[in-house]
Amino acid sequence: MAKLIMMRHGESVWNSLNLFTGWVDIPLSQKGVEESLEGGKKIKDEPIDVIFTSSLIRAQMTAMLAMISHSSGKVPVIIHKGEGKLDEWTKIHSEKTAAQTVPVYCAWELNERMYGELQGMNKAEMANQFSPEQVQIWRRSFDVPPPEGESLKMTAARSIPYFENNILPLLEQGRSVFVAAHGNSLRSIMMKLDNLSEEEVMKLELATGRPVIYNFHNGSYEKMK
Repeated sequence: MAKLIMMRHGESVWNSLNLFTGWVDIPLSQKGVEESLEGGKKIKDEPIDVIFTSSLIRAQMTAMLAMISHSSGKVPVIIHKGEGKLDEWTKIHSEKTAAQTVPVYCAWELNERMYGELQGMNKAEMANQFSPEQVQIWRRSFDVPPPEGESLKMTAARSIPYFENNILPLLEQGRSVFVAAHGNSLRSIMMKLDNLSEEEVMKLELATGRPVIYNFHNGSYEKMK
């Protein structure tokens, strides 16, 4: 039985400052580092054959930190397919060494919602300027994007096809996958996996650094308690 492990990245520096982050490439805070390490302990005995992250550093840091305590002892290695010399010159020439690694694929399709003109803005200040209700609509509605940004529906339009084309085939092969990404890209995927309505997905909250684990068998997903 294959496992699908999904984890929202640990707290970022801008999370701690209550700023809209979106696609701005901000690292984890100290708390986020600790959350990622703690999340890794929760999945240390789960099989992990392949890792996927977004193209943003906070998700990549989370994946790497989570793997530090994994019982397999395997080392995550970022795959630079199609990136010129990085692709050509990063080949591992020892089969023994290669067997002790886990490939990591980074994809912009798994990035957070792009928050447009809100990126870098303080959430409380935006609530005062536009009203708490308007900011809540931008943050939690399914199909209303912030100014020049993406809605959850638009995020789902890139994250779900990527999941179906790149991650699902591995699960169908019996391989277990760890996905370290973002609140909204993961919510959109979980909407598909759990058959959530637009209203239900708006209420779905994912804690930073806390893994969600599914068993995958015969095309069905069973969320572990």
